[in-house]
Amino acid sequence: QVQLVESGGGLVQPGGSLRLSCAASGFAFSNYSMRWFRQVPGKERELVARISADGTTTYYGDAVEGRCTISRDNSKNEMYLQMDKMEPDDTAVYICNVLGLGRWGQGTQVTVSL
Repeated sequence: QVQLVESGGGLVQPGGSLRLSCAASGFAFSNYSMRWFRQVPGKERELVARISADGTTTYYGDAVEGRCTISRDNSKNEMYLQMDKMEPDDTAVYICNVLGLGRWGQGTQVTVSL
């Protein structure tokens, strides 16, 4: 079955960097666009970034534009999110999603704090 497993979250200081990973299995990964979302309790799930199936087209939400880079390695069935110049408002659970299959990972917690 479709499985998405996020990793790489943790505690980082403001201005720091993190690289999140999403390992995918159970579907033809290279055929699907993928997305990163983030969720804060009490708020709507927010789209962070999206990448096309072949990795050539990307989209970023306004809140992270210029600070994040989404990428993927179709040979490894993995997607990544490089986050730089992190801010306290980036604190959230980051969740990966395969567009069109309605599947979500469990998420990885990112906390930006001194």
